[in-house]
Amino acid sequence: MSARRLGLPRRAVSQILLTQLAIAAGVAVLATGLFLTPLGAQLDDQAMRRALAIAQSAAADPSLAADLLDSGPDGDGPVQSAADRIRSATGAEYVVVVDLRGIRRSHPDPSRIGLPVSTDPGDALAGREVMEIDDGTLGRSARGKVPLLAADGEIVGAVSVGIAYDSVRERLLGAIPGLLAYAGGALAAGALAAYLLSRRIQRQTRDLAFSDIAGLLSEREAMLHSIREGVIALDRHGRIRLVNDEAARLLGLDPAASGTVAGRALDEVLGAGRTTDVLAGRIDGRDLLTVQGPRVLVANRMPTDDGGAVATLRDRTELEHLGRELDSTRGLIDALRAQDHEHANRLHTLLGLLELDLYEEAVEFVTEVVGVHRSTAEQVTEKVRDPLLAALLVGKTTVAAERGVPLRLAPSTLLPDRVVDPGGLVTITGNLVDNALDAAAGSTAPLVEVELRAEGRTAILMVRDSGPGVPAERREEIFTEGWSTKQPTAHRERGLGLALVRRLAERQGGTVRAGESADGGAEFSVVLPEALR
Repeated sequence: MSARRLGLPRRAVSQILLTQLAIAAGVAVLATGLFLTPLGAQLDDQAMRRALAIAQSAAADPSLAADLLDSGPDGDGPVQSAADRIRSATGAEYVVVVDLRGIRRSHPDPSRIGLPVSTDPGDALAGREVMEIDDGTLGRSARGKVPLLAADGEIVGAVSVGIAYDSVRERLLGAIPGLLAYAGGALAAGALAAYLLSRRIQRQTRDLAFSDIAGLLSEREAMLHSIREGVIALDRHGRIRLVNDEAARLLGLDPAASGTVAGRALDEVLGAGRTTDVLAGRIDGRDLLTVQGPRVLVANRMPTDDGGAVATLRDRTELEHLGRELDSTRGLIDALRAQDHEHANRLHTLLGLLELDLYEEAVEFVTEVVGVHRSTAEQVTEKVRDPLLAALLVGKTTVAAERGVPLRLAPSTLLPDRVVDPGGLVTITGNLVDNALDAAAGSTAPLVEVELRAEGRTAILMVRDSGPGVPAERREEIFTEGWSTKQPTAHRERGLGLALVRRLAERQGGTVRAGESADGGAEFSVVLPEALR
């Protein structure tokens, strides 16, 4: 049943406050009842013990037994006088002395003297002491009964002492105000604590109703899992609160990971690496690039008021590939433009030779030009049998020539047409050759050498350049996402080529290392086990 049907306030803070007040009041009432119950029993026990003590004290007087034996039932007799004296001194409701036949010898009402008692005196006349709460002719009372012994120890009667139950009740009622004061104080403290807690909850829930909170939660879940952007929520200790479906896909997690990774540390789920450092906030910045598996991701992180953070991920893999293809296309366009210019010069030369009737020289010139290009392509295809890699190297040779950097194949190069993943090897080779061309372009004796060979089913790639090389202390750092010595282009950021090379190599179980070539430049070696059929 809803709060509206019960007439309760709709706001969450008001419902919580009323609930807490009801709980505090219930606890106070329960505690009071639990305290009064044993208190009443304790007061009853005290009254019965007091009545028994008075009866014992009266029975211990030897003159009382002697007077009982020497006199008869008389309202003015010595037994009645002794009983009245004891009753007045102790404040008891009555002190009744009975003989062996159960006949009263004393009573607060003299008219009842000589009559049988209203309760059975058998236990006391049998020598047993009795404590009880019972109803008699004088009403409900706490009683104590003891046998009355003569000087020779023989039982001659019994003494019954009663304390009015009203006095016990008065003591109990007298304790209630103090108890209620304590209970009221506890209730007030509970109400204050409930109020302060409700105010805090009001700030945290922004004074929303429970139905509004439930609706917002459902909407948030639906929104986070439907958007095409990865979202990861972290708490102040770096533990994962939430991973939506897109984030699980981009990070290579199980699609059902949102329910299994919650509460686990980010390092435990993703492992060490740049992606973890970016999401955890150990690397500052906006639109940070990172590589997770085969994907290039753009990450942003926004702290929350409770010390946690929300990180977003966007897939930039396709854009990065397009950017690299654009770079390659621009390089090819530049090469074609240069070739067009060179081709025009050669045509002009050929035309001049023909106009001068130097036919033999024209034939030799054409043969030489065609032979140079043909020999380059034949040399590459002879040593590199895979068509994709061969086409790449032929194109890179042309680009390198236009940039004034000789690109040659090492004498030991020989790669059969048995590559398992030619696309991946093309990407690795292309990135390393591009970096080598950039490094060698500024050297005094530019040169780039590529070596591709097979050892069983293992493919080995070596790319050497005549550039400045890589310092030994930075040969691991250069494989980190975002590290680059080049200025970023207009359409994409730098610092991903070597990171992708390492990722692609590691995905095939291989390794990538940077070293020093024989002439002092850089040498990159890639070993790919099981890369050949």
